[in-house]
Parts: sequence; C-alpha cells; structure tokens
Amino acid sequence: MKVAIFGSCVSRDSAEFMPEAEVVVYVARHSVSSLESPHGADEIDLSELSSTFQSRMVTSDLNGSGFERIATEANDLDVVLLDLVDERRGFWQFTDGTSMTNSIEIEFCGAARAASRGGARLVEFGTDEHFFTWKSGYIKLIDGLKGAGLWEKTILLDIEWAGAVDGAQHPQSDSLAKLGRRWRRLQRGSREMSRSLSRGEGVAEALTNLRQVRPTEAEEYADRAAAANADYVRYREFARSMVSSTITRTSDQVRISKDHKWGPQPFHYRDEDYRSIVQSIRDLVENQDTSSTNDK
Repeated sequence: MKVAIFGSCVSRDSAEFMPEAEVVVYVARHSVSSLESPHGADEIDLSELSSTFQSRMVTSDLNGSGFERIATEANDLDVVLLDLVDERRGFWQFTDGTSMTNSIEIEFCGAARAASRGGARLVEFGTDEHFFTWKSGYIKLIDGLKGAGLWEKTILLDIEWAGAVDGAQHPQSDSLAKLGRRWRRLQRGSREMSRSLSRGEGVAEALTNLRQVRPTEAEEYADRAAAANADYVRYREFARSMVSSTITRTSDQVRISKDHKWGPQPFHYRDEDYRSIVQSIRDLVENQDTSSTNDK
C-alpha cells in the first residue's frame, strides 16, 4: 500500500503500524495556509537545522510545495492521509502577505525571531483570522486532490487529543469533577503555604505560593487536551465536510502513551490506539478498492 501524508505525527505514527505501507510522500510542518501564500526560502536562514528531514520539510512549507509533492506521485498512490496537528502552532504573516508555518523547527533555527523583528506577526491557532485563512488553504488542498484524482483515496484522521495517560481514567468535565480538581489543587497549595511559613517566609509570600500552585502532570494534560479539542471543533467539522472518508476518535477513546518514542504528548497515543486507527484505514481502503472494481 503506497501512502501519502499531509499532516504530522498522527498520520505518520499510524502508518508505522502498517507493515504493508510505504510512505511515498510525507508533507509535515506545513500549514495549508502556505499553499496559497508561501513566503519563499530565499531570505530564511535554516543553517541551524542539522537534520536533512527538518530542512526538507521546512523548505517545502516555505515554497508551498506540499501538494505538488503529492500530485507528482498521484498515479501510484493507494491512500492519502490528512491530519490537522501541524496547524496547532499557527503561522507567521509577513508584511507582504506571505506566510510561514510556525513549526518547532522555525523557532529552533531562529527564523521565527527574525520574522518578528522584520515586522511579521504570529497568527495564532483558534483565532478567526487563522480559521478563515486555514479554511481557504484547505479548500485549495482538497480541490487539488480532486484534480489529481486522489479525493476518493483521501482519508481524514480526525483524532482528538487524549486527556489522560495510559492506565488513567479520562477526566470528567461535569461540575462535581471540576470542583474536585479545584479542591485538590487548593489542598496542594495549602501544604505549600504551610511549608513556606515553616521556612520562615512571610505571609505575603506564602499566600503567593497558595495562589500560584502548579497543576499536576495529569491536570496539565487534561487542561491542554480540553483547550485544544475545543479550538479544533470548527476546523474538524469543516475538514470532515470536504472529504469522502473520515476516521474519528474522541478524547475519551484514546490515551497518551507514557512510552511513546517522541515522548508523552496528548497527540502521542498508545499502540492499541494506532492499531485501531490502522484497521479503520485498511477497511476504508478495501471498500474503496471494491467500489472501484464494481464500477469497471
């Protein structure tokens, strides 16, 4: 099975659980906004990126060539996987109207800092400006897939961020559960305040510690996932409306893998989650192949 990916770790990690799959094209670190208004690579210094893969992905974004790379292989592809993970960090809007995805690599090599100093501004994910710019770019991507004869082979992986690590219960969102989390945080703050006072610190400093108590790792994951999933809603709804096939998993159906090779993140899932996604991909591809055969 020959696969093209326009997305990031959700699709790439799923493909790794498909021994029969060959990822022919992998378009990562590439917001669809760059398809319409790529900034170009001439003025961007990527010399700090030591990875050939990172340089290739960022250059593809700067040139807006992600779809072209997929279209070149159109005749050989069996499936195109899309996901929206790379949209989460927003994009840089330059004064000339061009854009650049705000990937981790762009920040690492200093290009984001240089862009800001040059007058570019960060358009943050979830804002109306970001959504409507993304929407236009996504339409361009889908239109391109249709023109290349790939639309019926395209599958959107609509996987919410996981709010709990493997082995833990999915966080509840009802009022009682929220009250319980606030109470536990208050208890931790009270203990820290007591320790501050026992160390001889002043009351004002002790009260500051009470107010600034940090969430636990579990609470942080839950809060990040809930916020991201809320921001993604309108993106996901529109993305689903534009494709013929979608695989969906809600936050309570997946979990964060503590042993993921890239580290625990709300979008790094358990092996069993990937196996479930892969089985859904296989089922859809098989149905597409059957439909194609019946149409002949």
